[in-house]
Amino acid sequence: MQKMSKIDISVVVPLLNEEESLPELFSWIEKVMNENNFSYEVIFVNDGSTDGSWKVIESLAQQSKCVKGIKFRRNYGKSAALYHGFKEAQGDVVITMDADLQDNPDEIPALYNMIINEDYDLVSGWKKKRYDPLSKRIPTKLYNATARRVSGIKNLHDFNCGLKAYKNEVVKNIEVYGEMHRYIPYLAKNEGYNKIGEKVVQHQSRKYGKTKFGISRFVNGYLDLMSLWFISKFGVNPMHFFGLAGSFMFILGLISVIVVGANKLSALSAGINAPLVTRSPYFYLALTAMVIGTQMFLVGFLGEMIIRNAPERNNYTIDKEINTSNCN
Repeated sequence: MQKMSKIDISVVVPLLNEEESLPELFSWIEKVMNENNFSYEVIFVNDGSTDGSWKVIESLAQQSKCVKGIKFRRNYGKSAALYHGFKEAQGDVVITMDADLQDNPDEIPALYNMIINEDYDLVSGWKKKRYDPLSKRIPTKLYNATARRVSGIKNLHDFNCGLKAYKNEVVKNIEVYGEMHRYIPYLAKNEGYNKIGEKVVQHQSRKYGKTKFGISRFVNGYLDLMSLWFISKFGVNPMHFFGLAGSFMFILGLISVIVVGANKLSALSAGINAPLVTRSPYFYLALTAMVIGTQMFLVGFLGEMIIRNAPERNNYTIDKEINTSNCN
C-alpha cells in the first residue's frame, strides 16, 4: 500500500459567488506556501454558488494538483461548508479563510508557527483594525463581548473571524452544524481543547462583489450562543436544570395554594363571603404565563437535543468533487 505524503497545511475556503476573487486568492496562497516550503492543499467548498465559481475551481484544479473542490447542489451555509472541508483536510495544521480577499494569506506562516511550535490547539485571528461600516462594527463588538462572557474564553476579541488555525485533531473532533461556525472556539473548548490563542491579523476591504451576510446574523448569533451555552451546561444532565426549576415551581405553587386556601378558610371562619379563587383573572394570567413559558423552553431544549442527535444533521448532497485524494 502506498504511503500518503505528509501535508503541512490544509487551507479550507468556504465560498458563495466569489468567482472574481478565487484566482487571485489561490495565487496568493500558492505564493506564500512556496516561499515557506510548505506542502499544502487548498480545499474550496462551493456552497451553492450561482455564478461561475465552480468553473474557476475546476480551472485551478487543472493548474495545480493541490487544489481540491467540493460543490454543494444548493446553499447550505458556512457551517456545512466548513464541516465537509474539515472532513477532507489532511494537513497537520488546518487554516480557514474566507474567499473574499478580506483575509490575508500572508498570515499563514505565523499561524502555522503558533500551532506547531507554540502548541496551541486553535488560534483565532483578530481584525483589530476593521474596514467595515460602523453599522457592522458596533454590533460585532457587542456580540464578541457577550461571547467572551458566556463562553469563558476571555482572550478572544473576534470569535467570528474567518481566519483561524487548528491542529488537525481539533477539526476532526468537533462537529460544526447549523450556524455554529461562529462559535468554533467554544465548540473546541467544550471538547477539551483549552489552549486557544489569538493573533492580530490584517483586515482588508472587500475587493469584489458584496457581503453575503445581513443583520439577521447578529440575532441568530445570540440565539445560537445561548443554545450552545445551555447544551454545554445541561446537555448531559438536563435534570440538573429542569429538576431544580420544576421543584422550585412546584414548591412555589404549593405555597401559593396553602396561602390562598388559608385566606379562604380565614374569611369563612370570620363569616365573610369571599369570592372563589378561580374568579380572579390574576390567577389565570399567572397560570397561563407559567405554563406557556415552561412549555416554550422545554420545546426549544428538546428540539435542540433532537437536532444534535439526528443522524442526518450533516447529510449534505455533494454534486461534484475535485482531487479529493491526497495532494502529491
